[in-house]
Amino acid sequence: MLDRGEYIEQAYLFKLLRERTSDNVPMQEALGHAQYELLATTNLPKAVDFLLTELKHVGAMSAAMKRLSHYFHPYQTYLVEEAELDTGRFAMSTALQILEADARYRIDLAQPAGFFLFQLEVLCRNRLRYDEGLFAISKDPVYDKKWSDWILVVRRDIGLVDLADLLFLVSAEYERRLIAERKSTENKGPFLFGDKEGRIALANRRKDPLYLFAAMQRHLGYPTVPRPALVDPNVELVPQLARRIERLESRLQLLEQENKGAGIDLTKFYEKGKTAWLPDDE
Repeated sequence: MLDRGEYIEQAYLFKLLRERTSDNVPMQEALGHAQYELLATTNLPKAVDFLLTELKHVGAMSAAMKRLSHYFHPYQTYLVEEAELDTGRFAMSTALQILEADARYRIDLAQPAGFFLFQLEVLCRNRLRYDEGLFAISKDPVYDKKWSDWILVVRRDIGLVDLADLLFLVSAEYERRLIAERKSTENKGPFLFGDKEGRIALANRRKDPLYLFAAMQRHLGYPTVPRPALVDPNVELVPQLARRIERLESRLQLLEQENKGAGIDLTKFYEKGKTAWLPDDE
């Protein structure tokens, strides 16, 4: 984990980039300006300088972030990498908003349970790849070895085992029930979540995982996961209607010319500098 001041400046950087790129400022220009607005007492200005150099030469930041793995944790790099994919639907603005919330959450040194559920909900809501995403989460420095090993188990079993069951089986509530029933806890666990998290998971078995995330977010207080902005279909509706009306008007004009007996003047449809080609009479 980095110093608290580093995460404060990271949150400010991601907020700055999101606001300026939303105003159609190029990422290179936004990074260049942000470099001089960050505190020189942190290492972030040096990291931004390296990101800017790679962005100019390669056209992407994720490769540079991978080389700065001692500063940017793998989950940050994964989000930027997904946003830079040409075939993906994950927008860079959404990635920057998530990175800002992630950095602010790290300022308070929150508990690993909240971190994991926040990061997992990001994958679910934005339909990101679970295999690569959970592997990046397991390498996050906020987790110890027990957490990292269990996250790799989730990576293997997610989609096959209900998420609520995965959480309940590593909760203190499940451990308490085993002890109450005088059953052995050997080869069980690790018990990473508390009693309340276990009861919430038990209550949300066989239900939509979004209900589970909503209850956990209220209980653990982790940041609300930014959701992808819905595209308004009415935005392009008016221009499309205007183009259709123009085509209808041109067709009506041609019909009026033909009805008047003047015929249709095809010369105005010719390309400039070219004449019409007519086949030779046989």
